[in-house]
Amino acid sequence: MNKAGIVEIVHEKLGGTKTQSEDIVDTIINSIIDSLKKEDEVSIAGLGIFSVKQRAARTARNPRTGETVQVAAMKVPKFRAAKALKDAVK
Repeated sequence: MNKAGIVEIVHEKLGGTKTQSEDIVDTIINSIIDSLKKEDEVSIAGLGIFSVKQRAARTARNPRTGETVQVAAMKVPKFRAAKALKDAVK
């Protein structure tokens, strides 16, 4: 499933136009992204927790040349699945 599939499901459930459904989906996604930019945690019951993790600087190796490369520290998004989601997938 992709974003268009989610928009279709929202459209079937709520009615209205597909543009309105797409706006709803975009608003949800953008609000999650905005919260993560502020390093806030986003918790959705039954789905999981979105958070930001700090990844330390490290030395990596270029697989093509074998040369070592310094990778800078960075923030990365993290998702921790809820128990209900894990049980549903089993």
